[in-house]
Amino acid sequence: MIQIYHNSRCSKSRQCLSLIENSGKKFEVIKYLENPPPIAELTELISKLEIAPLDLVRKKEKIWIEEFKNKVLSPKKIIEIMAKNPILIERPIVINGTKAVVARTIEKALGII
Repeated sequence: MIQIYHNSRCSKSRQCLSLIENSGKKFEVIKYLENPPPIAELTELISKLEIAPLDLVRKKEKIWIEEFKNKVLSPKKIIEIMAKNPILIERPIVINGTKAVVARTIEKALGII
């Protein structure tokens, strides 16, 4: 089953969700702002994405700029920060089995759906 980490306030996330809905495939919407993923889930997600934790951070968010931007942080600490501040998690994320993408473009989403 396809999963999407979704933020309804994000236009790219809404676009991606619409694409998934129109695919006719079964899917699950994960409202990660309402139910922040625990550290273990984020760690697994980052592994599926095959990226560094810092690459999943929304670096233009106010909280990142004010509290973390110029600090040296371990990958583990970055994951802890995202777990406590889910607004920092890049979106939308689409998961299909063992593969995942940050679907900032429709093409990336199409490649996994």
